[in-house]
Amino acid sequence: MRFALDETAETLRAAVADLLRNEVTPDVIRAGWPGGDHDLVDAAWGKLAALGVTGTLVAERHGGIGLDENALVPVLDEIGYSGLPVPAAETIAVAAPLTAAAGTSTALLDGELIPFGQRAQWFVLRDGDTLRLYEREALVLEPADGIDRSRLLARIVARSQRGTLLTDDLAEVERAWLRGVLGTAALLTGLARRMLDMTVAYVRRREQFGVPVGSFQAIKHALADAHVAVEFARPLGLAAGWAQANRTADAATLTSAAKIRAGDAARIVARTAIQCHGAMGYTTEYDLHLFAKRAWALAPAWGDAGCHRARIAQTIGVADG
Repeated sequence: MRFALDETAETLRAAVADLLRNEVTPDVIRAGWPGGDHDLVDAAWGKLAALGVTGTLVAERHGGIGLDENALVPVLDEIGYSGLPVPAAETIAVAAPLTAAAGTSTALLDGELIPFGQRAQWFVLRDGDTLRLYEREALVLEPADGIDRSRLLARIVARSQRGTLLTDDLAEVERAWLRGVLGTAALLTGLARRMLDMTVAYVRRREQFGVPVGSFQAIKHALADAHVAVEFARPLGLAAGWAQANRTADAATLTSAAKIRAGDAARIVARTAIQCHGAMGYTTEYDLHLFAKRAWALAPAWGDAGCHRARIAQTIGVADG
């Protein structure tokens, strides 16, 4: 089966890519770290919202653009490529379609640490078998550290209210979680693409012994392997998006497979990129680390590879329980 974007999804993807290319520089990404000028990040996020991106999955009657998961994947891939530190998967893939709103939100359907919880105003949280919406004032939060500090993690200390019920339909709770998985996989493939492009550009201009280091056979082979990893991950993400949009029986399995592939690809590319950059690659002040740290943080988010392999194994009957 060949997966390709329809005209509407491709137009949105191209518009997002153009906007991010113009708006998101390494300085903007660094502004998202603690102590940075968050207004720079908010300005870029606001322009994405004005383009309609945060309402990708929100129905037109509620002010969104009424698309489905086929459009979600390429949009989040481009946001991942840009490195913009915003709750893209949490807002666009999870919170907005549940709340029928496109404001800045975050979501935690599994685990303990809330991404971007230090700044979000609205929170979609799991409460047993339900999903509930909380205002910031209804939660007691404490900051938490992470490998990518631009994700502004927070931990819930207490909830002063139960929140507004969004759904108690277990199938809808599962679909919301799967959208978060899918969105995170797309962000990872975008990050992998960016690190690969940065590295190819670097080895073309960096010279040793009078020739570009990219002409060395070892570098060519390493980057070829990284490229293959990305190219295997991207169509699997599109397949998972199509399966979710069409509510197919294998949507959960394809989504788990996409997350595994995307996480593996991002790790492979990050490692290869750092090695190909040599000593420069190990310098945390270098721009490459803005993307590598994001990849390392997102690979285990919304279920790590072990979690998703277990889900697939259970589905195909090779695991207990």
